Amino acid sequence: MKKTGKAYYMISAVAQKYNIHPQTLRLYEREGLLKPSRTEGNTRLYSEEDLEQLETILSLTRDLGVNLAGVEIILNMRRKIEQMQHEVNEFMQYVKHEMARGLDDWEQRLSTALVKSSPTDLVRATPQQSENLKVKSQK
Repeated sequence: MKKTGKAYYMISAVAQKYNIHPQTLRLYEREGLLKPSRTEGNTRLYSEEDLEQLETILSLTRDLGVNLAGVEIILNMRRKIEQMQHEVNEFMQYVKHEMARGLDDWEQRLSTALVKSSPTDLVRATPQQSENLKVKSQK
């Protein structure tokens, strides 16, 4: 068990707080839904994160009528979604970094180019703008 200054609760306190039998908590652990830490004497200790997980489990089972197999699937999906969200956030940071680096590279290339032009000259014209330019050049 790690000593990090966080609050930990014994099984009896958790069972009393949530009005459930300690065997229910043991069942949730056996099913892999909860993973409390253990002392050297093998006593279960529930952290705040464990209690949040327990509240989710109880909400799904009591309020929504989900069985334990469904709870396991829902919790696994939530973990995967959180992981994917983390990966998307990392990718967005990478793209932002590359875009910023790319703009710096373009500014450097434009300043040392043989033919000077502003970045706005390099933007592709839309079909509507192209027609307007052709009409203006014909006048």
